[in-house]
Amino acid sequence: MFPSVATRYPIAALLVAIVLSGCAGPQSHALLAKTAVPVEASKIAGKHEIFVVTTRAKAPDPRVVFSGDRSDASSFARVDMTVPQVHKTGGIEVPKSDQGDPSKYFTATRLAAYRDEAAFSSALRADMARRNGRVMVFIHGYNTAFDGAVYRATQIVHDSGYSGTPVLFTWASAGRTGDYVYDNNSATAARDRLEDLLRLVQRSGAKRIDIVAHSMGNWVTVEALRQLAMTGDRDLGGKMGDVVLASPDIDVDVFKTQMRRYGVPKKPFIVLTSSNDRALSISGLIAGQRPRLGDYADSKDIVSYGVVVADISSLSAGDRLNHTKFADNPLMVKLLGDRLQSDQLEASGSQITDRVNTLTRGLGQTLVSAAEIVITTPFEVMKVAVGQ
Repeated sequence: MFPSVATRYPIAALLVAIVLSGCAGPQSHALLAKTAVPVEASKIAGKHEIFVVTTRAKAPDPRVVFSGDRSDASSFARVDMTVPQVHKTGGIEVPKSDQGDPSKYFTATRLAAYRDEAAFSSALRADMARRNGRVMVFIHGYNTAFDGAVYRATQIVHDSGYSGTPVLFTWASAGRTGDYVYDNNSATAARDRLEDLLRLVQRSGAKRIDIVAHSMGNWVTVEALRQLAMTGDRDLGGKMGDVVLASPDIDVDVFKTQMRRYGVPKKPFIVLTSSNDRALSISGLIAGQRPRLGDYADSKDIVSYGVVVADISSLSAGDRLNHTKFADNPLMVKLLGDRLQSDQLEASGSQITDRVNTLTRGLGQTLVSAAEIVITTPFEVMKVAVGQ
């Protein structure tokens, strides 16, 4: 019997798997439409102002705005987005052409560029004053072009019902499935800029700073947090809120060393894992068949570092890789919003169960199927039933 192609040519098989898999949704295209279709207000479900800090270089096409190339300095902007009334929770209705139609698709209606950090900080301060002083910094993952990053940030803000100021930190992902190593290096190169952004948000008057990271975005996030700790300001002067690490593409052993340097956080980080995350399985192959934090089976092994692990393996996903459940599963994105709006961590398993059941009934049985979330803390393991 002859050996398989995967056995004889493991690198070739891996590259095929990467090309076939993808990680973050639609390919890059222009964020800004050439023309816009007039639309009635009744066909718009929501309007959101997304503040943007990026390490991407400017794109040759001004409608694309930022490319996958790296820049030595951060750029600052704000994108005004609309969400159509036909939007389904957890989905992203991506434009099909250069013509913007806000009644059918996520649409960028305006882009404002800030000349420097000071101008951005002033705009951020003014927006926080109109809201509740809370800021959510979202960091996307691998294979995410600029437009895809803006769409995902908008979808999370809209579907979660987040009422604070949203800030997207978008590092120079190439937005191509075959550029995993390039993306990893881009994320590493961006860690200082993310640290700078977190300090900027703190200086701009934020009362609470929440962080939501996805996939490879967790690598740059935990590295930036580690650097904050090394300078003696790990909780941003007491302003640090929740840190949500969704499907983290980090080597488990590396994460442990990062957390040893950071120390046990005052408020436990929330790690969302899934054993059937195919994107992380591929990442693990690239890393020498080492487990990634996001699909690590031994939750009890990492909770002592100051994290709460929520295993959402049994929940449904909107993508075939099971990699974006935190945002595209209707229950999870609502729970995320509920967590970010709260002032305290839930004190007991019964309170978590009650909240999940309430949200499940609110979403309706057509959106939430029978499943189970397994939550592991340093003190107990809780199994929360979802649906009926």
